[in-house]
Amino acid sequence: MIKKEDILKAQKAWGDALIRIGMLKEDREACESFTDEVIDTLYAYDISEVLFKPTRARDHQFRPDKEGAKSYFIGGNDDFLEDTGFALQPWSDVKFENAGIILQEKSAIAMGNYYFTEKDSHVVKKVEYTFGYVKDDEGNLKINLHHSSVPFSPTMG
Repeated sequence: MIKKEDILKAQKAWGDALIRIGMLKEDREACESFTDEVIDTLYAYDISEVLFKPTRARDHQFRPDKEGAKSYFIGGNDDFLEDTGFALQPWSDVKFENAGIILQEKSAIAMGNYYFTEKDSHVVKKVEYTFGYVKDDEGNLKINLHHSSVPFSPTMG
């Protein structure tokens, strides 16, 4: 059975990885290599379909493969020209605030808000998320559902 602590650990790993990607942005080769490692470790592209809907994606809203996810995080892919590299901000902190977690034997879902703090700043960006997790054969949690969006604003058309 997946436990709440497993989800919290996976969320911390995701946030820490996002921060580390931004720290590596000046060394493109190291940044790409680490981003590949992050996606391979934290996302389930190797074991199942992944539903990935990043926050800042309009032209290619859904990323069903690793290359689409990688482009969202670090940009540089001609197939996704809108991507500037969300993880390259860089961020100094990522905090998850779970509104709820559904735990099952080999899968789980967490929903809530996460907050991104810009490096050298006190500007915090609030984003809504739903992450689904599955266990791989070694018992590690991997993300098979990643949906994030900007909170509703009555001025949005």
